[in-house]
Amino acid sequence: MKRSLRVYISGIVQGVFFRSFVKENAEKLNVKGFVRNLEDGRVEIFIEGNIENVNKMLELIKKGPKNSKIEKIEIKEEKFQGFKNFKILHI
Repeated sequence: MKRSLRVYISGIVQGVFFRSFVKENAEKLNVKGFVRNLEDGRVEIFIEGNIENVNKMLELIKKGPKNSKIEKIEIKEEKFQGFKNFKILHI
């Protein structure tokens, strides 16, 4: 079974290697999608793959890299998009 999620992270999440942290873990877990900083200071993450790996990825995202401070997480179920890899996008 596949699962797709869009996750918005608020807090101290920009300038602390959050995007690199997400990409590195996504590649380890074979999760596809993207991560990007938003102009309002949040980070947006779209992840998809098998349910087990997406759930593991979500747990890692909730912890974040060591210098981050996550204050709020919004999670939305999404339709499977069929991404081929995981990318860091730039606004």
